[in-house]
Amino acid sequence: MTFMLGIRYGHGEIMNFRQLAHGLASFLPWAPESLNKGTGGTSSARYCYCIWLRHLVLARDGGMSAFPRVVAELGPGDSIGVGLAALLSGAERYLALDALAHAEPASNLAVFDALVELFRAKAPIPARDVFPEHTVELASYEFPSGLLTETQLAIALNPERVAWLRGIVSGEWPGAEVIDYRPDWDSGGGWQAGSVDFVLSNAVMEHVADLPAAYRATWNLLRPGGFASHQIDFRSHGLFRAWDGHWACQEWLWRLFMGRRGYLLNREPFATHRVLAKTCGFEEHDVIRVEREPQSPRLSPRFRSITTQDRATCTGYFLLRKP
Repeated sequence: MTFMLGIRYGHGEIMNFRQLAHGLASFLPWAPESLNKGTGGTSSARYCYCIWLRHLVLARDGGMSAFPRVVAELGPGDSIGVGLAALLSGAERYLALDALAHAEPASNLAVFDALVELFRAKAPIPARDVFPEHTVELASYEFPSGLLTETQLAIALNPERVAWLRGIVSGEWPGAEVIDYRPDWDSGGGWQAGSVDFVLSNAVMEHVADLPAAYRATWNLLRPGGFASHQIDFRSHGLFRAWDGHWACQEWLWRLFMGRRGYLLNREPFATHRVLAKTCGFEEHDVIRVEREPQSPRLSPRFRSITTQDRATCTGYFLLRKP
């Protein structure tokens, strides 16, 4: 991780002064909208291809047998590329729910065109040497031909269907029944309850301010038997040099980091997510932890009761099923 300027405080923690300055600036009445714009990552077609296929493979390995026809994504970011990857591999509808509107039409179209070529080439799933942040390993990074068969791809990538989807992405043709992008995270976007087969999020749930509402929205969206696939990054996201520095940060200082920004980090450990999912009624079908040696010598009072396992969990993945 790169620091424009780091300063030391407390027990030797080094924090990102630039991000602290952004939090302070957000208190100003003329704070720029750019403080809440841009998430990175999903402006790359290869990254979106990677996210979609990784979640599809992990869900298959965790017990999801049928290909999802209706897909929802929480926090798509700078493009709806993950949803476009779902559509290009055979999904029929895609719902994007975000806290703020980030995705730009021009970016969506560029990502779409590049995704078409990746699927036509049956490109391997990019591994950690390409995207090191994807710390949950797959058993194989080959194109998942067992999931996406020749027959399914021939239908999904039919030139007429691709042209039709491209017209929807470009705005040339109406297509709200196919692609529905709504920056109203916790309401479920107004879609019919129980209409979604598969909900996914990637490095998103750690940013959500109202986690109970997010899990309730996921529950309401899914049909009975539907699955939710969440990869959660518990690291400090560059706010501190230590990967777990956000758990050592004192509350007064964290309020300055947060400022009046729409989101930052909720700092909740893996146990919180699992409890909230269980409270909604979800069944756990798979749980994967990526563990790392803690770096911060002392936690803030709020996090001193965190379990030893959660303390070392830098990334968590779990697959949920609605009974």
